[in-house]
This record gives sequence, C-alpha cells and structure tokens, in this order.
Amino acid sequence: MAVMRRILAGVVFFLMLTGGAAAGPLEEGVAAYKRSDYATALRLWRPLAEQGYAAAQYNLGVMYFEGNGVPQDDAEALKWFRLAAEQGDAEAQSILASMYADGEGVPQDDAEALKWFRLAAKQGHARAQYNLGVMYAKGQGVGQDYAEAVKWYRLAAEQGHAEAQHNLGVMYAEGEGVPRVYAKALKWFRLAAGQGYAASQFALGLAYAKGRGLPRDYVQAHTWSNLAASRSYDARRLRDRLAAEMTPAQIAEAQRLAREWKPK
Repeated sequence: MAVMRRILAGVVFFLMLTGGAAAGPLEEGVAAYKRSDYATALRLWRPLAEQGYAAAQYNLGVMYFEGNGVPQDDAEALKWFRLAAEQGDAEAQSILASMYADGEGVPQDDAEALKWFRLAAKQGHARAQYNLGVMYAKGQGVGQDYAEAVKWYRLAAEQGHAEAQHNLGVMYAEGEGVPRVYAKALKWFRLAAGQGYAASQFALGLAYAKGRGLPRDYVQAHTWSNLAASRSYDARRLRDRLAAEMTPAQIAEAQRLAREWKPK
C-alpha cells in the first residue's frame, strides 16, 4: 500500500484545533507553501515543530517526504511524522503506518503498520480504516479475518472512500465476511463507480452485460466499461466485445452517456 501524499491545504482545518500563538505562523506557512515559497514555510514551521506543535511537525514531514524546500529524505520525514503521530494526529499516524507497511525510511514492519493504522482508524480516519481492512483481508501482520476486514471497509466506505466501497462490494459479491448478496455488492460498486473508480465501473459494466443483479443492458454495460477503459484492459475487452453485438445506434447512445458522465 503506497504512502498517500497529502495536499497541504488540509492543514488549514487542523489550525482550527491548534489555536493560540502558533495559529498565525502556521497559517502564514500554509499560504507560503501554496505559492511554492517553501523557504518561508520552512522558516515559519520549523521553530513550531521543534516546540512540539503537531501540525507543524506534520507539515515538516510532508516537506521532507516530498522534497519541497529541503532535500527529499524519508528518514527525516518519518521522524517528524512520528512526533506528530505520538501526539494523536490521525493523518500523521496513517502516513507513518504506510511508511512502515512499505518500508519507506524505515525497515518494513507490518506490526508497526498495524499499530498506527489502528490508532488512526479508531479516530475515524477513512484511509487508515481502508488500509486496516486490507491488512485483515490479506492476513498482513495479523491473522486473516474477512469479517474484521468488512468492518473497517464499511467504516471507510460510509465516509465515501472509493477503494473501500469497491472492496466492500467485492466482499458482498464473493460472500467473504458477509453473506453473498449481489444487490449490496452493486450498491457499493455503484457508489465507487460514481466517483470514477475504474474497477467498480468495470464491475458495473460486467453486471449489466451479464444481467447479474440487474436487467441486462448493453448500452449501460458499454457506457461503464468505456468509462473504465483507459485504466483497465479488461474493461476495454468488455467494451469491444459488447460493441460487436450492438447496433450503431446503441453504440452512439452509450458513447454519448460516457461523454456526458461526470463524477459525483
């Protein structure tokens, strides 16, 4: 599971929780970072980070992780993310967990990854919940437990996390950790597909093509597989197979629907 790089604009929300004298320099640093004035951001954030402000520690971690204004250094990024994580910053906890899972800046360690993902997930951090679900589904650092995977996927999915929605759909489609209920699988596939998640778009296309859980509809099948085609070889194959059995008018309608589709 690759570490997710976070856009610094999100720190603005954290400032509301920080308050006090640090809020001004933190905000000024965010503004500087947004305009790519990394030297100013570093000058403002480093003293605060050294004084123990979690938001500034997290921001320094991002700068080192990305190599913005400082030499790229995963080990230094890890240091600052850990300091913020130890103060309960869920985003820092989630990134720290991913670094342990991937062995970035630190030896790969599933137990540490699990520990930090769990701490962030319990705070409601959707990406950590998703990754915790992945670890339980794969038996990575923990005994494989599909029911536990479903629990964490569902929490992330209910927050709109597209990958979690897709994986939850797969669990319902396969009957892993939950009874096999294809109508529920389609519900989650549709939500993820609506956000542009290619695997779920292909799953919807396949469901329409086979009439699995909903009426067979080649126009809808072509539309969804066409939307996923640029990112999925299987979707391209499905779209082309469908086109061979469709009329020109049906293909034109499916192409129109795909052109006009917008993510929700």
